[in-house]
Amino acid sequence: MEMNSLTHLTNSIPWQRLTTAYGRGTDIPQLIETRQYEELANLIEHQSTLWQTTPWVLLILLQELTKQKPEQVSSQEIQLYLAVASAINVDEMDSQNAVETMNELLDEKYLWPEDEEDDELWWEEEEPRGYEQEAFFSYYSFSYLLLKDAIPVFTAIMRGNDKLAPAIQELLLMLQSKDVRTVE
Repeated sequence: MEMNSLTHLTNSIPWQRLTTAYGRGTDIPQLIETRQYEELANLIEHQSTLWQTTPWVLLILLQELTKQKPEQVSSQEIQLYLAVASAINVDEMDSQNAVETMNELLDEKYLWPEDEEDDELWWEEEEPRGYEQEAFFSYYSFSYLLLKDAIPVFTAIMRGNDKLAPAIQELLLMLQSKDVRTVE
């Protein structure tokens, strides 16, 4: 396991300046490292809302997922992907504007201040920083693209892990556009 590249990627993301459903993303690197998928899922998806941290958590987890054998994958991890996928309306993914690249979401204009003292005031704003329409839509758009790119990985896990197969099958269906779905 290439922990160095994982650590580098994890450390290059300003977690403390990105928000989750319950405040800042400061604890996320530790949660990723200790594989606390349920806790992560609660932070990156809440009541069908995705947060600033969501695409970054997916990026890291999905990179790690490619290195796991199907029998090593936990159902909690698959549940995390299901939670995110269930918040995404696949058929709306093309209809709105996202930023060009995921890295743009780390531009200063979207990041929260270093100091957390005024967070409550920030949340009370009409459009809190990083939740302007284009940025907000981008959390869904990039999360969707990351999950979609992982379809071959999910498919391989499904074939190699009977216990996870039903949940992965559900996930794969969620990632398909309604006009692509076939009637069974």
